[in-house]
Amino acid sequence: MVKPLVQDLSGMGQPVTLTSVAAQTWNRLLKPFAPRSPYRIGDAVAADDPFKGRREGVVVFLQGLSAGIDTAEGVFFYDHRQLKQLD
Repeated sequence: MVKPLVQDLSGMGQPVTLTSVAAQTWNRLLKPFAPRSPYRIGDAVAADDPFKGRREGVVVFLQGLSAGIDTAEGVFFYDHRQLKQLD
């Protein structure tokens, strides 16, 4: 059984409202269904973009559907759909 953790802010001088607790619960329920990148930090990938060109590197940053790729020329940011796993 999963026990949800609700931080008690009333002990820190901030009132706890039903709205804030409901919003935290709603966001926690929706997070697993949100779109996310299939790559993880440390994966070796090849990025192919018609404007930035083809680059190979390692994933060093993930936020939502964006991935930061560390290459020899620097860090470039791509959409996860433009990446392919290196063999």
